[in-house]
Amino acid sequence: MIEVTPRLSIPESELSERFIRSPGPGGQNVNKVATAVQLSFDVAGSPSLPEDVRRRLIRLAGRRVDSAGVLTLEAHRFRTRERNREDARTRLADLVRQAAHRPKARVATRPTRASKERRLDSKRRNAKTKRLRGDWRGAE
Repeated sequence: MIEVTPRLSIPESELSERFIRSPGPGGQNVNKVATAVQLSFDVAGSPSLPEDVRRRLIRLAGRRVDSAGVLTLEAHRFRTRERNREDARTRLADLVRQAAHRPKARVATRPTRASKERRLDSKRRNAKTKRLRGDWRGAE
C-alpha cells in the first residue's frame, strides 16, 4: 500500500512493475542485470482515485500517460533494483499528491476607477509622444 495522503492510498494490486536493463554508462553490470524499473499504474481504471484527482493526474502526467490511461514511470537513477523500485513509487506518490491538491478558484475582480484613469493617462501620453515623433520626421 502506497500512502499518498492520510485519506488517499494506492494498493499494491493496482501497480505493475517490469524490470529492464538500465540505459547509459555503467560497465559490465549494466549489460548483465536488469536494474531499471518501469512502474505502471492504470489511472483511468483505478477505483482508489476520486474522479477530480484522476483528471488532474492525467493532465499533470502529460506524455507519461498513454491513450488507454496507463501512467508509466521509469526509474534508473540507482544501481540496484530495490532503490529504483522505491524511487519509482516515491515519484508516483508525489505525482498523485500533487494532483490531489485542489487548486484555489480564482475570484474575478474589477479594476478600480483610479487604475482605469492611470491606464488611460498613460495611453494618452504614449500617443502624444508618438504623434510628436511623426511631426519631427516630416519637418525637414
